[in-house]
Amino acid sequence: MTATDSTSTSTDRRPRRVPVRTARFSRLLDLRLLAVCAGAVVVGLVAAALSVSVGEFPIPLGDVVATLVGTGTRSDEFIIIGLRLPRALVGLGCGMALGLSGLILQTLVRNPLAAPDIIGVTGGASLTGVAILVLGAPAALLPVGAFAGAVASATLIYALAWRGGLSPFRLVLIGIALAAAATAGTQYLLVVGELIDVQRAAVWLIGSLNGVTWEEFWPLAVGLVILLPAAAGLARSLDALSLGEDSALALGVTVQRARLGLVVVAAGLAAFAVAAAGPIGFVAFIAPHIARRLTGLTGAAVLPAVALVGGVLVMVCDLVARLVLAPIELPVGTVTSVVGAPFFLYLLHRANRPARGG
Repeated sequence: MTATDSTSTSTDRRPRRVPVRTARFSRLLDLRLLAVCAGAVVVGLVAAALSVSVGEFPIPLGDVVATLVGTGTRSDEFIIIGLRLPRALVGLGCGMALGLSGLILQTLVRNPLAAPDIIGVTGGASLTGVAILVLGAPAALLPVGAFAGAVASATLIYALAWRGGLSPFRLVLIGIALAAAATAGTQYLLVVGELIDVQRAAVWLIGSLNGVTWEEFWPLAVGLVILLPAAAGLARSLDALSLGEDSALALGVTVQRARLGLVVVAAGLAAFAVAAAGPIGFVAFIAPHIARRLTGLTGAAVLPAVALVGGVLVMVCDLVARLVLAPIELPVGTVTSVVGAPFFLYLLHRANRPARGG
């Protein structure tokens, strides 16, 4: 054996430290993800407790607990169970659905500025929802109509973007065009409608949890039960597609089938959220960014954090909307827009900033 062979053999036998450091870094990220999820759960519980406790008729937290376990008074039960609890749960569910929808679309089209309200999914829901409110249809049809509008819009976007395959670039461009068309139709309905109906439609268009009941919660809950496992099942495909089409094919992913499934899940999540509380702006856009920054993760690994951050974000913003001008209650979409618009401009500024030394 030559000296070179001996040196090579001894070098090969040395312990490799890079995988160890990588494994440690991965464990740190996992712990960070768990910490973020645990923190979001704690903040969500506090927000939920305050949401059912404070209001025009304040109820002590002890009475809230007593009511939830079935030993409260009838008046407390009516206020908490009948009015405030469904509002908190619908806010949580809408935030989770919108956050996950935004994450899927941002990863799928590889654009951090993508969201269901930008590519036209919520535009279709808004159009049909306003049509129901303005044209005198029964208010009970509002959730059904908004859901149908979102699904129809997503289907039309997908059909127009398909050219022997689905291009994320075409999907975004066609979605923006259809969103503009839906906005024009919505504005027309607001112009020709009766004043009282237009006022109701304007509040709903901002995104509002005022007056939501268990009737809005149960369809949303069913949608989440169906679509959350579907999103988790498509996590591997989502990660692969985030690397590009060629990389996804090399990893054994059926690209067009995976894209179709992800678009359906994202559109369905947005549709259920809009049907329950209207198009709450910017949640689908900023929740994934907040979760990524908190966890240090990207892709499908951040799914649970995005869901929790989105839910907590809507609950906290709704609590602020109820208290900031009490006894007047603002639509929750007003607060999310105040938070989300500056964040959007900040990200846009970072995206347009030239690289140093470039």
